Amino acid sequence: MGSGRWWRAAALLLAGLLPFPVAGEETAVILSHRAAADWPPNADPESPPWKGVSGVWAERDKQGRPVPGHRTEVRSRWTSRHLYLLFVCPYEALHLRPEPSRRGETDRLWEWDVAEAFIGSDFEEIRRYTEYQVSPQGEWVDLRIDLGASPPLYDRRWDSGLQVEARLDRAARVWHGEMRIPMDKVDSRPPRPGREMRINLYRIQGPPSDRRWINWQPVGSGSFHTPEAFGRLRLVE
Repeated sequence: MGSGRWWRAAALLLAGLLPFPVAGEETAVILSHRAAADWPPNADPESPPWKGVSGVWAERDKQGRPVPGHRTEVRSRWTSRHLYLLFVCPYEALHLRPEPSRRGETDRLWEWDVAEAFIGSDFEEIRRYTEYQVSPQGEWVDLRIDLGASPPLYDRRWDSGLQVEARLDRAARVWHGEMRIPMDKVDSRPPRPGREMRINLYRIQGPPSDRRWINWQPVGSGSFHTPEAFGRLRLVE
């Protein structure tokens, strides 16, 4: 890690905004399980590609406090061509964009209910990564981020080829969102078991009067855009 990034991370640790690592403790990891073939996103956790696949839980706010009623499961799979993420999102209240469109990406989708993944493959320049979002209505956004640029770059014109699907079950108060991301847009290295990327997983949920900010790895700051807090995604058989 370069000196500037080391000092930023150290400052966050000393301020109590990131947890100190415990000796011998591994960085938080989500395992992405290899699939035999690709499939169109279906947002169904009981479908053959997803049934029985274990994941991780996003259940805390930015400062690490539990967010009751919003414990979010995230599963992952991969093939040589795509990385898949499935979000299982219980909720108490919805905040949906009127007149949703799925013909193209929805600008400023994060002002409404979304599930998000920030993924980076550069372990030296950790402030460079990509962002993906899916809403309960199947809207989507993808961006390329470079926080080290001056000013910081949030490239909305970048196109990853992201595909999404969503299911909203109002009776059960849960929605499901699935992402299929071309692997070469996530990582320039060829995928193989054991390959790792940097990742964090989030949700923004509920009306402005009762907005919930849900993290897999709590960022310890006011913004999800805190790459020092990312965990790891590991490709496995």
